[in-house]
Amino acid sequence: MTVTRVLIRVAALQPRRCFSFSPYEYPLAKEAPIVTKTTAVEAEKCPPTNVGKEKQRHPADPFDDSRSLSDLEVDSVRNMQKKFLSTELQGSTVIGFIAPPEIPSLMEASVIPQTEISILENGVRVVSQETYGQVCSIGVLANFGSRHEEQLGTAHLMELMAFQSTPQCNDSVEVQKLLQDWGGTSFANSSREQSLWCLDILRPNVEKGMDLLKQTTLDPLLQEWEIEDSKLAMQYQAMEMIPEVQLGEALQVAAYGANQQLGKLHFAPLDAIVNLTKNSVYQFLRTNLWNNPQGIVVAGAGIGHDELVDMTELHYGSLKQKTADQTIPSTYNGGMHILQTSKIDELTRVGIGLEVGGWHSDDLVPGCVLQTLLGGGSSFSAGGPGKGMYSRLYRQVLNRYHWAEAAEAFTTFNGESGLIGIIGSSKNEKLRDLTHVITEHLLKLAEDLVSDEELDRARNMLKNNVLTQLESRLVLFEDMGRQVLTYGRREENVEMTSKIDAVTKEDLRNLIIRALQKPPTISAIGDDLKNLPSHDEVKEW
Repeated sequence: MTVTRVLIRVAALQPRRCFSFSPYEYPLAKEAPIVTKTTAVEAEKCPPTNVGKEKQRHPADPFDDSRSLSDLEVDSVRNMQKKFLSTELQGSTVIGFIAPPEIPSLMEASVIPQTEISILENGVRVVSQETYGQVCSIGVLANFGSRHEEQLGTAHLMELMAFQSTPQCNDSVEVQKLLQDWGGTSFANSSREQSLWCLDILRPNVEKGMDLLKQTTLDPLLQEWEIEDSKLAMQYQAMEMIPEVQLGEALQVAAYGANQQLGKLHFAPLDAIVNLTKNSVYQFLRTNLWNNPQGIVVAGAGIGHDELVDMTELHYGSLKQKTADQTIPSTYNGGMHILQTSKIDELTRVGIGLEVGGWHSDDLVPGCVLQTLLGGGSSFSAGGPGKGMYSRLYRQVLNRYHWAEAAEAFTTFNGESGLIGIIGSSKNEKLRDLTHVITEHLLKLAEDLVSDEELDRARNMLKNNVLTQLESRLVLFEDMGRQVLTYGRREENVEMTSKIDAVTKEDLRNLIIRALQKPPTISAIGDDLKNLPSHDEVKEW
């Protein structure tokens, strides 16, 4: 058991000119904007001004706020823009009355689209499902993330560097202009165990999109100025990170320890960001992606399987397996990790978690049902039954204790281990009471069986949430990719819903009983934590 206390300080960032910008966004801009950062304390010291009230837009152009251009200069700029800026759709982006030939005819309603999986000779896996629409989602998923870093923040920096300069595009602006012309948009995401690059694009342009995906994943230029701009964005994000995200990070540290892979911070602190370099990202990609085709899945929703396989073979078929799995299993320890911060909103957050199994454990489905049963949220909600207002934490915590600002169940799953627990917030003086209430509700699950009504509601809500989300093409793409990456197969909806329906009241109680055999994980964040019980006190409860 470990107890750690961290004092968070906000570092001052110097104003600097950064980031590329598109002429579509700032038509009259002559240079990139200056990005500055001012803390609330600094803002209070500044005298009020009337700059905003006096600002007037140029009557001839809404982007000339400063009125620095004459009418003749505005006309000259606008005429120049007309030569290269256009709002007319051209080529493949034109929407006509007849479906393009690339889109297959609709099949009979009785034919259900199936998930298809193929494996290339080098180990790259391809998964797809047809949706028979004019837009498709394609992307690359890989089984590495922040747990595999040698330097904190590398995965986050890699995520921000996605879809920037490549051998065919000078910067992210050119990439976005191409996507605008192709009717597409890009996404990138990294977590502790997996990384994702995705394009949502008009179907006639899917081959161009696949080539762009290959460039951003296998051939990024990683220019120094892009690295520095992305590091600055990371610094801003670190300074503005909401307490709930920091609390989740602290729970991982408390559960596994910072010296284990699952205990590493996903979002690097300010003092670690400055040490990141181009070589950090290059080596990270080289080891875990470029030399590890067996850890890659190419997924597509709304595209023919054979077409996706052919494109994957073209762009990723030449990769050779050169590195072994970089995952080192982590062992759950339990403990306490405290974050002392400056005053944010007069609330203190606390979370208590217990260990459950990971993605491959029998605890997975019962854990998700239990999280839905506990539910919860914040004390303010304009919703009704559909927003979980009848969940246990709403009924027995938020509606019973007026001082409880939030109470919500959470789960986190990884390959070898996971956490289930409750996080909440209250004023500082009620922190001890809040911690006691959270502990009571976890213990209650081990003492008493949940009611039939609660169990039925939780199972139905979980099935509804999953199936509703899978109606989205992007969610379908991500679900297929992550399942194949994790399990090597995709579980059909009938199988998934059957597992949910099979969860019993005894399963939920046994899950918590097993979890209580190990020390709890506790984290808290706030400016005044003197009322927080010690780890030993909570264990005694």
